[in-house]
Amino acid sequence: MQLLASLRQWRPSRLGLKLFVAILSVNVAIAASVFLAVTYSIDRGFLEYLNQAQERRATLLADGLITRWETQGSWGWLEQSPERWPYIVRFELGQEHRDRPSPLGEAQDFALRNSDGRFVVPPVDTARGSNGWRWLTLYSDMTPSGNSEPIGELGFRPPQDMMERMESRFLERQQRNLVLIVVSLGLASLLLAGGLSWWLGRRTRALAGATLRLTEGDYHTRLSERGRDELSSLARDFNVLAATLEASRDARARWVSDTAHELRTPLAVLRGEIEAMQDGIRPLNQENLGSLAQEVAQLERLVTDLRLLSQSDAGALDIQLAPMNLSESLKGRLSDADRWLEESGLTLSSQLTPGIMIQGDAQRLRQLWSNLLDNSCAYTQPPGELRVSLTCVSGHAVITWEDSSPGVPESELSRLTERLYRVEGSRNRASGGSGLGLSIASALVNAHGGILSPGASELGGLKWTLRFPLFIAS
Repeated sequence: MQLLASLRQWRPSRLGLKLFVAILSVNVAIAASVFLAVTYSIDRGFLEYLNQAQERRATLLADGLITRWETQGSWGWLEQSPERWPYIVRFELGQEHRDRPSPLGEAQDFALRNSDGRFVVPPVDTARGSNGWRWLTLYSDMTPSGNSEPIGELGFRPPQDMMERMESRFLERQQRNLVLIVVSLGLASLLLAGGLSWWLGRRTRALAGATLRLTEGDYHTRLSERGRDELSSLARDFNVLAATLEASRDARARWVSDTAHELRTPLAVLRGEIEAMQDGIRPLNQENLGSLAQEVAQLERLVTDLRLLSQSDAGALDIQLAPMNLSESLKGRLSDADRWLEESGLTLSSQLTPGIMIQGDAQRLRQLWSNLLDNSCAYTQPPGELRVSLTCVSGHAVITWEDSSPGVPESELSRLTERLYRVEGSRNRASGGSGLGLSIASALVNAHGGILSPGASELGGLKWTLRFPLFIAS
């Protein structure tokens, strides 16, 4: 079983196989093209070289033979001693001191015949004779007539005929070297393609397996992040996605649990009071009905807040943005809250810059001010202080909302806008509401394109900073 599992693990992926075949095919095609091109170039170029070289040697040998004829007056000396012909060819071509003469300068590649067509030095290849050979007429001025007359013809083997011998000495060797190069290139391509396909297949297989586990709900899955290439970047993005999904699942589970807890408390109270009335323990009168109405109102507020947050998450929050005076909106709500603040034992001090305009929804902003006031009144110990300021900074309207002690630990500040979250400590009072007010405030600020950030207040309590983009009339 372990062997089968190992084989499954090491089997190549489809992407790896495709990469292997692609790299190998391209390299083999390139190697074959290079081989054919070089072979063709050698054949054509070498043949041209042979033509030119043989013509130069024939011309050089012809000059030497003309000088020897003028010295002797005929070709009889060569007919009587034909064994001298190889030495003459080597001497005239400047190869008499070489142990191994050039294959293009061998005596068998040349022939000589008299002016009457009779061979003085016949071609060595008697089977084919001189068919296809090239002939160079020899002229001399030292004739009995005193005029330049032909004294004979020098024949030389054409390069096409010499190729049969040259292939065994040069072309075959070059082609053999090319074959070795092509085979080496093929092997290198095979190793390269195999290595790359295995490497890429292993990493993509790991990514595919992790993705499958992620779709099955295993959000603890993580990929190793090695290197700085695109696959490493993809692995990092995958890990971020897995962590985000894991956090989202935990938040959703916590959200459902907290919501059920918040709904269970007023429902339990309602059920207890109704059962007490049914059993005759409590009378059915206006006072007890008023208590039931209060619990129903609390449930209604909680459901309304939950609906608003769900709309915000879905991007369907009902908000109508229009140019409005932010200064007047905030000033009016603070003025209406005088009795509320007085009952909570808070003293208000405000400094609002007039005439600051933003794109906003007056009703939603009033709800925002109410949520902030409710938070300050619920959690600030009396006698306390509330300080509100509105200024204009770098193209933004900046509202600073500060209250007095108790404060919030710095480690808890980032969680204040989480839904149904309450700080365990001095600001966790029984009268603190459902724990959705600051979440709604954050959603309303975001709907206006603003930013809500918490901090520590100089008064000893909590400080909220709200930033809204200013409205600029076109």
